[in-house]
Amino acid sequence: MSRLRTTAAAAALLLALPLSVAVAVPALAAPTTPAGAATATATATAPTTTPAAVHIELPRPTGPYAVGQEVLHLVDQNRPDPWVPSAGPRQLMVSMYYPAHAGTGSPTPYMTDGAARALLDTKVPGNTIPTEAITGARTWAESGARPQGGHYPLIVLSPGFTMPRTSLTGLAEDLTSRGYVVALIDHTYENTGTTFPDGQTLPCVMCGRPKDWSKVDESRAKDVSFVLDRLTDRPHPAWRYARMIDRDRIGMAGHSAGGAATVPALLTDDRIQAGADLDGSMDVLVPASGIGGKPYLMMGHPLPGGAEDSSWVQSWPNLDGWKRWLTVDGSNHGSLTDFPLFMEKLGLPQDPGTTLSGLRGIELTRRYVGAFFDLQLKGIEQPLLDGPTAADPEVRFDGSGHS
Repeated sequence: MSRLRTTAAAAALLLALPLSVAVAVPALAAPTTPAGAATATATATAPTTTPAAVHIELPRPTGPYAVGQEVLHLVDQNRPDPWVPSAGPRQLMVSMYYPAHAGTGSPTPYMTDGAARALLDTKVPGNTIPTEAITGARTWAESGARPQGGHYPLIVLSPGFTMPRTSLTGLAEDLTSRGYVVALIDHTYENTGTTFPDGQTLPCVMCGRPKDWSKVDESRAKDVSFVLDRLTDRPHPAWRYARMIDRDRIGMAGHSAGGAATVPALLTDDRIQAGADLDGSMDVLVPASGIGGKPYLMMGHPLPGGAEDSSWVQSWPNLDGWKRWLTVDGSNHGSLTDFPLFMEKLGLPQDPGTTLSGLRGIELTRRYVGAFFDLQLKGIEQPLLDGPTAADPEVRFDGSGHS
């Protein structure tokens, strides 16, 4: 369940794997793999379809609200960039999703041209996939749409290491449609490319460096707290629709490194009331003192041979509030993001042993993460989280054997 945890051919995972695996550049840091997990050598894999003819569409959000989107550029004048100090203060790009009135905005691209080109050129050796195959993907958010009235819980989403924030678009749109405001963060210099308002796309500086992963997760927690500061500031919040945010109901979820970052975020920011870790090893373990009784969801893919992520095993008994440990059979490390859907449409094979389709992965992620936040932030009972269901045979409820 680590950000780098994978069981098979790296090039086949295209967008779902970290840069150091997918490109197999000798100068880059080698991935870490938990005990018991198999490793493989990366080889380039050509698409089996014609990418120019592909049209990719995210599944329609399941909730009653239409989805609006705006993009914020936030600058933390009190904190130098932790990875490139010469760049000056820490700068972040954040996509804000909010319940909106349908038909009052314009279509939103999946990501910028610069970010898509950086993603493809970095992740796909000898890339020939046109940028439009990514930027032209059908999303459901409308840019600049007129917001609904009322106050809504806020959920902050953090993507995996090397992964752009757009890898969690499907989850962000669905949560918004269910009645949440969502802040989806790009952690600058930690993903393939972040495009800023001046048109510059900054690269993944950290991808080629040795890392203390606990420092990465702690830095992300600081990013999240800064975003919360700017969104909830009075009387001058950074977002014009900040009035929509219920400041007493805030949660955080993340994939891989973003999931791992939920632990230091919950420990250091009292405003965050619930956390969900999607397949991320906990570089910062849950301490024996717990996380203040805050509810926590762990959802990930199975390791080969029945192995378990040691950080989850160690942290599980220290979680001192409501908790669930879900394993999605047939999935791989990227299955809880949008990218397996892109891989299928582009004819790129997934990790051997993967039986879960891209659409099914998005569906299950939406369903269980949405149910978790509906229960914890809205107080709506969720029988889905009480135990296994015949409707979702892929989802196992684990953790009971770890006291």
